[in-house]
Amino acid sequence: MKTRRDFLWQTGGGFAGIALLDLLQRDQALAADSILAPKRPHFPAKAKRAVFLFMNGAPSQVDTFDPKPELTRRNGEPYKGPLAVGSNGRPVGYLMQSPFAFAPRGKSGLPISDLFPHTAKFADDLCVIRSMYTDTAAHASGCLQMNTGSIFLGKPSMGSWVTYGLGTDNQSLPAFVVMTDPRGGPIGSASNWTAGYMPAAYQGTLFRSGKAPLLNLQPPAGVTDQTQRQSLDLLKQLNEQHLAEHAAESELSARIASYELAYRMQMEAAAVVDLSRESAATRARYGLDDPLTADFGRKCLMTRRLLEKGVRFIQLYSGGGHIEDTWDGHNDCINNHRLHAGETDRPIAALIEDLKATGLWDETLLLWGGEFGRTPTSEGVGKPGRDHDWHGFSMWLAGAGVKGGQAIGATDELGFAAVEDRVHVSDLHATLLHLLGMDHTKLTYFYQGFNQRLTGVRGEIVGKALV
Repeated sequence: MKTRRDFLWQTGGGFAGIALLDLLQRDQALAADSILAPKRPHFPAKAKRAVFLFMNGAPSQVDTFDPKPELTRRNGEPYKGPLAVGSNGRPVGYLMQSPFAFAPRGKSGLPISDLFPHTAKFADDLCVIRSMYTDTAAHASGCLQMNTGSIFLGKPSMGSWVTYGLGTDNQSLPAFVVMTDPRGGPIGSASNWTAGYMPAAYQGTLFRSGKAPLLNLQPPAGVTDQTQRQSLDLLKQLNEQHLAEHAAESELSARIASYELAYRMQMEAAAVVDLSRESAATRARYGLDDPLTADFGRKCLMTRRLLEKGVRFIQLYSGGGHIEDTWDGHNDCINNHRLHAGETDRPIAALIEDLKATGLWDETLLLWGGEFGRTPTSEGVGKPGRDHDWHGFSMWLAGAGVKGGQAIGATDELGFAAVEDRVHVSDLHATLLHLLGMDHTKLTYFYQGFNQRLTGVRGEIVGKALV
């Protein structure tokens, strides 16, 4: 006896058992989806969902959120300090002041550079961590560590951990959505949103750039809903028969669930990604009519709509490919940052404004930053590029449970290294999980004989960031 259908016929159920068969099939469908069912947090959460605004390529701390008057006074001097700040054999270069003006913003007086005139309006909501540091100077491993907690391939991403820990409130949309840049993805590609050793159902779902984020949402011409449902039921039955003999294949379980999710997404996802119904005023606020801001603005507006539908974790990438197409300003950090800040500043401010207006602000956590920072030096005489700096850089948090209008920690007087209240990537991850109601030491997944964690054997909550 191999199947439930065999059981019904062999026990004499016949057509009288069809109702029972239908119930069993419904149970089977629910079982396939239960891996993403909503779960209670470890303790009452400040945030229900999170958005990671990933500035791919590494923005410069001394040009964005960490003003350095001493760097201005010593502009042009050759660097003679102790840190081996160069990467890949590049020259350390000369101290280079920021060309961007910093000013105190909001009632808190939080200093923000003029790269972000729109985001600066929400200075009192931002908690800037100026003392971030990481373990690697390479983009690939840096992105991996920021996303998965490890510089090595194969570990689950932060979005996967959050989805594993909390499930999703909407079974008709992906729990974890990733939107990349039209110029390309981050170095390391899908390894940055992988589920690693967890079931594949926890991995991020990629939304494409452009006006058609999801392909094939509509069934082919002539295919009715009933026909499609029957085809999926048959396919699911065959897949589950195979799965019964290969229970360890999480990819197959994820594929079965993905077919069901795709079926349910045809209506809801199509409505979410259709921005044509938004007002002209909303489109203008997000910059959809400006070629500079249109792509990131579209992603931020879709993010708001996905959050409204209960999507748990969303990651937006600014910058794709390599060097100047990202925030990786080796050649000309000044114009590089003008471009990428210009692309993102207005859309991010519009997202914050809408979250506040719709009531989602008090249950949504925002994180802004890249894989590391950039040196306070140029890469040579007359070359306004900055190299990688993993010793000290800035990121910011905002939203649910975050104490805004402040800067935490500090780098040295020139901005090279974190020297006060240092915050490692694992500390950041522990803090994010805490805000989402999870104890990072208890959110574990048993693999290779160990209870694995996003934070590994490290991680301390950044208490100063919390309300």
